[in-house]
Amino acid sequence: MHYDEGFYKQLLDNLYDGVYFLDRERSITYWNHGAERLTGYRPEEVVGCYCRENILEHVDERGNRLCDSDLCPAVRTLKDGLEREEMLYLHHKNGHRVPVQVKVSPIRDARGNVIGAVEIFGDATSHLDSLHTIEELKKLALLDPLTGIGNRRYGEMNLRFRKGEMERYGWSFGVLYIDLDDFKLINDSHGHEVGDEVLRMTAATLRRSLRSFDTVSRWGGEEFLALVVNVTRENLLRVGEKLRLLVEQSGLHMKDHLLKVTITVGGTLAGKVDSPEDLVSRADSLMYEGKERGKNCVVVS
Repeated sequence: MHYDEGFYKQLLDNLYDGVYFLDRERSITYWNHGAERLTGYRPEEVVGCYCRENILEHVDERGNRLCDSDLCPAVRTLKDGLEREEMLYLHHKNGHRVPVQVKVSPIRDARGNVIGAVEIFGDATSHLDSLHTIEELKKLALLDPLTGIGNRRYGEMNLRFRKGEMERYGWSFGVLYIDLDDFKLINDSHGHEVGDEVLRMTAATLRRSLRSFDTVSRWGGEEFLALVVNVTRENLLRVGEKLRLLVEQSGLHMKDHLLKVTITVGGTLAGKVDSPEDLVSRADSLMYEGKERGKNCVVVS
């Protein structure tokens, strides 16, 4: 049975995962509906552009920018013709970071020469679990309506729950107190609507950058509280640094520039004698210590 080119295009367009093609010069020649869904960019916004033009702005969990360097898996595949699979974070059109599992394969001509590459990427967050959690939070009035993550009441409930687990089973956990840097200046300079977009962007990056069993809530204003389970001090510091780097690599597209933001994070491990209030107070104090150090940093006790 013979299928024409339109059949295969329709097949690719209807894949749930994102798919796009690059030629030798890294110009994007095809962009499917899955790529639009995962990134927010329509085909007409990207086809004909070069991937190095900071469309997806791939970074790894250490915050290394990949699209303008030889660290880019597509660049390496175009050079050596090898398939690659990596976990990366792309930049959504709305500004937040999305973890994606990326697979890059070479496209060859009849002689075996590499003439381009195809990249297939899927959302690495627990999408269905996230949707279920959001619906449950709505029912229980535990959802922050602006950011779409849990509200302070949700954070307080999780804090008491983790403390109870620690007392019963000895399971460790840590608290990260997260504050957006210079948020008042953002509101004053760009208006409260942009400020709200920044809060939504930051919340989405934080939520998508944590493991499925860790939680983040909007604690108040521009402050967030993340609970990270089964961690040592070194693990907690590593998670805090990962969140800091990924928020720093997020950004809102304004008319004439990309609005970037940073966070300062204070973190502490829970002790047996700590009350939930003690933990939040200690993490908050460490966050302010980070502010005094110059902001955009992580301080963990």
